[in-house]
Amino acid sequence: MEEIGKTLIVMGFFLALTGILLILISKTPGGLPIGRLPGDIYIKRDNFTFYFPITTSIILSILFSLILYLFSKH
Repeated sequence: MEEIGKTLIVMGFFLALTGILLILISKTPGGLPIGRLPGDIYIKRDNFTFYFPITTSIILSILFSLILYLFSKH
């Protein structure tokens, strides 16, 4: 149980750090284009809007997979 607790603390720290970085980056003039990448599906009609960030989802999935892979090696 102790190892699970330590793992959750480390993961929480990195999650909080990622949140802080995203907040700081979003306040910069250029910001990150996360959610507005080529390949993201965005359809807007008169009273209907559909948005599916497929490219963003794939990139985030790869990133999180790499992070979890590195943690599992440790």
